[in-house]
Amino acid sequence: MIAGKQPHMIAGVTPRFGLFMSQANKPWARVLDEFVMAEELGFDHAWLVDHLIDTDGPPENGCLEGWTLLSAIAARTTRIRLGVLVSSNTFRHPALLLKEAVTVDHISDGRLILGIGTGWNEDEHRRYGIDLPEPRERVDRFEEAIQAISLLMSRERTTFTGRFFRLDDARLEPPPVQRPRIPILIAAHRPRMLRIAARYADQWDTFAAIPGTATAGVEAELGERIGQLDAACREVGRDPAEIRRSTWAKNEVLRSVDAYREFVGRHARLGFTDFTTVLPAAEDEAVLRSVAQDVIPEIRARGALD
Repeated sequence: MIAGKQPHMIAGVTPRFGLFMSQANKPWARVLDEFVMAEELGFDHAWLVDHLIDTDGPPENGCLEGWTLLSAIAARTTRIRLGVLVSSNTFRHPALLLKEAVTVDHISDGRLILGIGTGWNEDEHRRYGIDLPEPRERVDRFEEAIQAISLLMSRERTTFTGRFFRLDDARLEPPPVQRPRIPILIAAHRPRMLRIAARYADQWDTFAAIPGTATAGVEAELGERIGQLDAACREVGRDPAEIRRSTWAKNEVLRSVDAYREFVGRHARLGFTDFTTVLPAAEDEAVLRSVAQDVIPEIRARGALD
């Protein structure tokens, strides 16, 4: 069971549950089957990755492109919210990313969550000849990109001039299905990115420090990061409760029902609202179904994380 309200918890927020699929080393038919299964099991959201190679396996493995794949999935599902966890800001101009996002939002009839981060994997950038600036510049570029995306979704016409991106009388036509805008998920793990998330995010995503991922080398524990986000919200005059907080874990938490309960309970007590796990191995599918059919409905029946 989820324990009672703790100091960082956002009371009254309905929890959501997701599956982190990844399309790496999978054919199209299998990816679609997995998303259809997630929808049929009643999960709230499901996610692809934005990588050009398999970053968890041999780089020789195939990896279908995330946004074009997501548009196809959007056309073949009806209820589940969809997204890329998360789009690399180094791969696309922010205006192009937003046009792609709006297209998926229309195809899905308003089920998209727009996830975006700075980009981090050196190997895939090198292999495909895409510049990966040093971390400070990556964050500079990201902040400009989020500013441009936010302006495009809030104005009829947008002119924007930054160091890295510019817009000249740009219109977002057609606008998104979701109003006032597509929800923006920002992946942020370090202080400056947390400040950007505090200002612009509808949903914030972070996870434990894992070698070989975007959190490699992050020293702050999850509770400390939450405190930094809350403080940054207050600095800009924003209620921290306006931002959903999501986290994900590897498929070990779906090896037993108890492990899944512990994962959700521990992170709910920290203040997280959205709980995502990597799709489990085939031998753990029975646990996945039990979690979907028994555990998640039980948590939802409580009505909120309070």
